[in-house]
Amino acid sequence: MKTNYIFGLWIAAICCVLNLLALTSCGGSDEADITKPTIDLVAPCDGDSLLIGGENGVHFEMNVADDIALASYKIDIHNNFDGHGHNTLAAADATVPFTFSRVYSDIAGKRNATIHHHDIKIPSNSTPGKYHLMVYLVDQAGNESYAVREVVLSTTATEHQDKE
Repeated sequence: MKTNYIFGLWIAAICCVLNLLALTSCGGSDEADITKPTIDLVAPCDGDSLLIGGENGVHFEMNVADDIALASYKIDIHNNFDGHGHNTLAAADATVPFTFSRVYSDIAGKRNATIHHHDIKIPSNSTPGKYHLMVYLVDQAGNESYAVREVVLSTTATEHQDKE
């Protein structure tokens, strides 16, 4: 009787090990995507002056890529007046710090894309000064890369004209 009991325990243990091996070996060829997407931010360049109140909008251009599939990108512009804090302006000041934040998903599922648009419009009442322009790029696995440009908003900057 004791021999049958020990034999039954051995059989149960072997079945458990075989089940575990079968469960862990399924999908062994699936590797997690841990590679971050890449950004080549062409324009604006670091230190560029962007025109306040321009009619054409900011010239934005970049090349993006991923080894599997892209998901989206976000453009964020915020002031850098105090070395990266956020000050408040006096009530008498007629200008307001410019902010821009928009997520684009038109690249979803692509491995690479060239993006060129003029979606960023800087209102004429925007405060001149130093700003950060940041681009965040996310692939479908959730890996993220970012690029940063320091730009200056100015009323005397030259407006970009695309060559058609």
